[in-house]
Amino acid sequence: MITRTARTTSAMGEAPPRSPRRARSAAKVGAVLAAVALVATACGNKAQAPGEGGDYPKGPVTVTAPAEPGSGWDTTARALVEALQKEDIVSTPLPVQNRPGGTGCSWITSMMQQEKGKDDQIAITSLASQTMKARGLCKYGPQDTTLIATLYVEDFMVVTPDGGDFGNLEDLVKALKDDPQKVTVAAAGDDTLPFALFAKEAGVDPSDINFVNYDGGGEQTTAMLNGDAKVAIAGMSEFRSVLESGDIKPLVTFAEKPLAAPYDDVPTAKDSGYDVTLGNWRGVFGPADMPDEAVDYWAKTLEDMSGSQTWQDTLKKNQWATEFRTGEDAQSYVDDAAATVEEGVKETDLGSGE
Repeated sequence: MITRTARTTSAMGEAPPRSPRRARSAAKVGAVLAAVALVATACGNKAQAPGEGGDYPKGPVTVTAPAEPGSGWDTTARALVEALQKEDIVSTPLPVQNRPGGTGCSWITSMMQQEKGKDDQIAITSLASQTMKARGLCKYGPQDTTLIATLYVEDFMVVTPDGGDFGNLEDLVKALKDDPQKVTVAAAGDDTLPFALFAKEAGVDPSDINFVNYDGGGEQTTAMLNGDAKVAIAGMSEFRSVLESGDIKPLVTFAEKPLAAPYDDVPTAKDSGYDVTLGNWRGVFGPADMPDEAVDYWAKTLEDMSGSQTWQDTLKKNQWATEFRTGEDAQSYVDDAAATVEEGVKETDLGSGE
C-alpha cells in the first residue's frame, strides 16, 4: 500500500522583540508555513483508513459484475457490498450493476479505455478473464488492469440434472469416449479450461468437446433444466441454490481435497484417477490509471472487510477459500495464475479457433 507522511514544524522558544515591519513579515511567513503544513497533512490523510480523514470517496462508487445475475461475479459483487454496508465499513452508496458481454471482456475493455483514470468504478474479476486473454478472445486480462485485491479461491464443479443421463462420473467419462459431440457442456470462458484438462486426462481430445458458451451459473442451470445441455461446469456457489433444491447434482470437483459438508462425498478428479486440480480465484480491479488515493482506500477497505464476521460467514457458506492479497503480493499471485492458465490453454489447444 502507498503511504504518505506529513511534515510537521516545532516551536523554537520565545523570540526577542521585533520591529513592526519584521513582525508583519514574520506573521506572513508563519501563515505560509501553516498553510504548507495543512496541505501536507491533507496529503497525508488521503491514504488513511476509511473514516480517519481524507475526502475520498466523494460520492457513490459503482461495483460492476461483468456477467448476468446469478453468476459468480454477481454473487461476489453483492456479497462484497453486503459485508461493507452491514459492517459499517463504507457509508457511501455502492450500487451494483450487471454488465455481461464476452465473459467479462466487454467490461474489462471499458475499464481499460472508457473509464480510464476514474475513481468511482470498481469491478469483480477472476480466472475467467485470464482464460479469455490466453485463448486470444480478449485483449486484456486482470494482470493488465489496476488490480486492487484478490479475495478468495473457489473450486470448479461439474454438475448434471437430477435424473439425467449421468448417474456418476464414470457415466460421464464413458459418454465422452463414445461420442463427445453428444455431451453438450455448458461453460463460460474460464470453465472450459478445467474441463478440457479433465477430458485430456480421460483420453478424450479436448478439441472434440461440445462446449456451449453461457456467461454464468444462472444461464447454465437453465440450459441443463431445459435439456439444452447435458452437464455444466462453474464455481460451486453458482449452483448452490439448485444443488440445495435437488434439481441438479454434482459429478466431480477439481479441488485439491474433498469439499466440506454437505458436499464432502463429491469425488475429486484427482482422487478419481484424473490428475486435474484448478481453482478459480476472484478479486477486485479498478480502471486503468486509477488514482493512488482510490487504490489505497479500496485496498485498506477490502482488507477490513476480509476480516469481518459477515465476510467470514459468506466464505464458509459458499466454501470459498480466503486468498486476500493487495499490492505487489496480489499482482505476483495473478501473474503466476496467468502463466498457469497460458500453459493449460497450450496443453489443450484451447485457442480462439474453438
